[in-house]
Amino acid sequence: MKNNGRIYGLFGAIGMAMLILDSKTALSGAAQGLTLCIQSVIPSLFPFFFLSSILTAALSGRRLPFPNIILRLLKIPEGSESLLLVGLLGGYPVGAAGIADAAGRGQLPVETARRMLGFCNNAGPSFLFGIIAVLFPKYWMAWALWGVHILSSLIVGILLPGKPGEKISVSASRQPSIIDCLTGAIKTMATVCGWVVLFRILIAFLDRWLFWALPNPLTVVISGLLELTNGCCMLGTVPNTGLRFILCAGMLAFGGLCVGMQTVTVTSYIGTGMYFPGKLLQMILSVALSFLLQTGFADHVTISLPLFLFLAACAGTIVCIFLAGAKKDVAFPVKLMYNQRKLLDLR
Repeated sequence: MKNNGRIYGLFGAIGMAMLILDSKTALSGAAQGLTLCIQSVIPSLFPFFFLSSILTAALSGRRLPFPNIILRLLKIPEGSESLLLVGLLGGYPVGAAGIADAAGRGQLPVETARRMLGFCNNAGPSFLFGIIAVLFPKYWMAWALWGVHILSSLIVGILLPGKPGEKISVSASRQPSIIDCLTGAIKTMATVCGWVVLFRILIAFLDRWLFWALPNPLTVVISGLLELTNGCCMLGTVPNTGLRFILCAGMLAFGGLCVGMQTVTVTSYIGTGMYFPGKLLQMILSVALSFLLQTGFADHVTISLPLFLFLAACAGTIVCIFLAGAKKDVAFPVKLMYNQRKLLDLR
């Protein structure tokens, strides 16, 4: 804990020095982040956030008519259908928060909850159709991305090791009202905008000191792996539709470091479990599936077979390493865990 405190203190000191020595870049990044929020993020996402809150509240704790074969394939117990559906539709990190809440109330075994974190926490339709759809010339491409996202998540659920366990009963602690949903959407929107501005400042520093030496697609990927909204909004600078489709699928699957930290916040009771291995595996699957789909585009991306096999071997090695260490949690200071029962982000 002391070492972690020193590391975070060091990063804080470096950050303060950067703000003092290069305040112009910091101010420019903050202004860009605020402009992005006002002109794009808030108008696109806020209505979806509110409606998504209502839908999530309606689904929470309900028994749903899922075929038992799906539950057996995903290795989740009967009675957890609502957690699965909210994890697929609710947006980051609503699914993870619901799982942690059910485990905290003793309704879901902790080991099962830790496994479900690997695939029951995904980007919601609010983000896909509010931000992503405008980046592509055809509206159906956003639907195709959502299909890739959901399919890759379900495949991860099939591949992750585990046992389904006995039948459970999940119930919502309290059914929120319309006012609660509106208040939650406002708080979520503020949280999203805060992260967007903060990471936009970081991206501004990277753009000044590093990105100028890198190809544009790589800068987009790095930005997306740091913060999903900023990275996806930068996808418009990638002219090739096929490459844009692949990059978007990968970034949506991983969710970004920002979403990862928010997920860690709401799951402090059960730990990170298989969240990071699952998101890494989902990212690899999403890139592979989107590559196959985009071959039908007018300006698609091609890749040689030797390079494809090499990348597949590297991806397989990484996945094996992560799955082997899936039982190990990423250590974060307890002081960073705040409001673990609140839904910080509906993306």
